[in-house]
Amino acid sequence: MYKQMASYHAGIGFMRDAYYLITVAGGAILIALGFAEVTDLLTFVLYVSVVLPPIDRLINFTEQLQQGIASFERFTEVMDIKPEIEDNKDAKPLEVKDATIKFSDVSFSYESRSGEKVTSHLDLTIPGGSRVALVGESGAGKTTIVSLLARFYERDKGSITIDGVDIKDVTQESLHKAIGFVQQSVFLFDASIRENLRYGKSDATDEELWQALKVANLYEFVQSLPEGLDTEVGERGTRLSGGQKQRLSIARVFLKNPPILIFDEATSSLDTESEALIQDAFNNISKGKTSIVIAHRLSTIADCDKIFVIEKGSVKEAGTHQELLAKNGAYARLYNVKRDVL
Repeated sequence: MYKQMASYHAGIGFMRDAYYLITVAGGAILIALGFAEVTDLLTFVLYVSVVLPPIDRLINFTEQLQQGIASFERFTEVMDIKPEIEDNKDAKPLEVKDATIKFSDVSFSYESRSGEKVTSHLDLTIPGGSRVALVGESGAGKTTIVSLLARFYERDKGSITIDGVDIKDVTQESLHKAIGFVQQSVFLFDASIRENLRYGKSDATDEELWQALKVANLYEFVQSLPEGLDTEVGERGTRLSGGQKQRLSIARVFLKNPPILIFDEATSSLDTESEALIQDAFNNISKGKTSIVIAHRLSTIADCDKIFVIEKGSVKEAGTHQELLAKNGAYARLYNVKRDVL
């Protein structure tokens, strides 16, 4: 692209500068032959300076037009792609009651890994309204498990149910409405705080927005801003700190009010103060909901109802914090290693 653009501009630039050369050289020859006066030459040189600016604008417009056409063609290509995961013809909306989640003999592998199993014969039950944690080394399959629950990937084998209903038998729209994600990498639009919050609930009132900010421990910060809810956050939230972006994401999930919450390593790269604020905010919104926490800092999950230790996509150990420490197994080893690092 740059090679073609360089050739185009070099050719146009040469012809543009040649315009002056031909005018001056031709005028000099005509003056020498007695067919023109010096004033005529000066007049034509002034004409050239008037004619060239519109031509320059046309040249730049041509480049922008070509880039726009190429971008639009790429846009239509992307929009024409059919999703790999589609609803079944008889899929029904998900009606969540207790939000009990069950993985039964679930296996999954990425196509790019030559059939290597990320999860293998996974059996996992999360009672409705409980808070559980998934822990393990990086690459153990924790994020993949929650991605399978949200049906971002399709399992190869086994079943995943919510309140006894297989997620394959429900519409993806209703499934995604039932799940709230708080991830480590938060995406914020280049818009105001109000617009980013309403991504969780499009018809939310300002009163509801302020209440969500209170729950997320962000009320005082937003209130102190000159423009309040109308403050622009910048591309991907560049005008906010990491902790503020996380809390804005939590406020957005609070507005959505889903029965299932997933907290995916959202505090792993933050300082202790921000982590405490986010942890408190998550505790506020997770009351009475089925919550799944993925965390590297094991101290943040000690009060979970149950902890599952994941190794190679399977449950290695399960129990409460104290029970797993008493076993002196994989969890105790992870806990001691993390504590030494801290």
